[in-house]
Amino acid sequence: MLMAHFAELDNNSRVLRVIVVDNKDTADASGQEDESIGIAFCRKLLGGTWRQTSYNANFRKNYAGIGYTFDEGRNAFIPPKPFESWVLDETTCQWQAPTPMPSDGKTYSWDEDTVSWVVVPNA
Repeated sequence: MLMAHFAELDNNSRVLRVIVVDNKDTADASGQEDESIGIAFCRKLLGGTWRQTSYNANFRKNYAGIGYTFDEGRNAFIPPKPFESWVLDETTCQWQAPTPMPSDGKTYSWDEDTVSWVVVPNA
């Protein structure tokens, strides 16, 4: 059984929840999937504002999660910004640190106060 995923949005386009919908409830009479049919199904069932999301991130950049924001202009789900200094990668719609994390095999965490990666001791 194939399934589609839909995200409910609040008035600020923030994701409230993600539900799974049977593909038969998103398809027209010829079996062709159509987001508007899935949205209408979700509205009838639960009310609210809905957008389809892709579990494999095949469209809309990222699979929606609670707290993500749907950006209409980018047609993308964007995760919450983890730190003030991080910037949005327009290609992936993922947040990136101002400097890449070292790839020396050590475990690091981001320190926003120093705007740098710091080694996690005993990790």
